[in-house]
Order: sequence, then C-alpha cells, then structure tokens
Amino acid sequence: MNDDFFLRQTFQLAREGMTTNQGGPFGSLVVRDGEIVGRGYNQVTSTNDPTAHAEVVAIRDACRNLGTFQLEGCTLYASCEPCPMCLGAIYWARPSRIVYGAFHSDAAGAGFDDQFIYEELDKPREDRKIPMQQRLREEANAVFQEWVALEKRIPY
Repeated sequence: MNDDFFLRQTFQLAREGMTTNQGGPFGSLVVRDGEIVGRGYNQVTSTNDPTAHAEVVAIRDACRNLGTFQLEGCTLYASCEPCPMCLGAIYWARPSRIVYGAFHSDAAGAGFDDQFIYEELDKPREDRKIPMQQRLREEANAVFQEWVALEKRIPY
C-alpha cells in the first residue's frame, strides 16, 4: 500500500460523506505503519459543527483509537489541501507527514473558498473583520504561571 492507495480512500470517504451524510466533499485518513487508525469526512452541516472538517474528524478518531493526543509516526491523508483551521489542528496533533489531493484553490472553484482566512491572518488584529479585544492580561497570565508550577501537568 502506498500514498496513492490511501489518498484514493480519502476520495471515497468524501463521496460517502456527500451522499450519506450531506456533508461537504472532503475526506481524510490517519495511517500508522500501513494501518488506518482514523477516518473522517466532512460533517459540518450534519452536526452543525463548523469544526467538523474531515481532517479534524479523522484526527479525533485516530487519537481516540490510539489513546493519545499526539500522532507522531502517522501520516495524515486529506482529499484536499487542509484549510487554516485544519492545518492548525494537524500541527497540534504532530503527524510525521501530510499527503493531500486537490489544492485549496481547487476547492474554491467548488465554492469552498478559504482565501479570506489567509488574508485575515495577515492583517493586524485591529484590522480584522471580526473585532478582537484583549483584556485582563495579567490575570490571564497568572493561569499560565499556575500551569508552569503544576507538578502533574502533561506537556504538549
């Protein structure tokens, strides 16, 4: 089994999600040592969860199945280049590699355009479309100091 084999399975997951779950056309797998340990297809509209992208669903499934929050030694396969949210989740999960099919520009042609998010991230906070307000920094940082002092913390 090679990358193309697993990538083609993400296309099938995308089709499955589209036809049975009324989700978007995205599928994802997490594979470790040639074994599928996590599966996901887009479930945003069926679950009313804007974070239920295929990659996030697959990461949650893999972590649950493996009993860990880190996917080191795993490959994440995605039918399309991950969006900024999914890319953030992928980096937190720390798989060893990512293999994807379509470019995010291809998804834009089908009505899934995330370019505005890339543009928003490049703007200063005060110029972003959704207003952001920072408050109570010292109190917020006190929680971080408590974390640093916590003997039984699990770093990640």
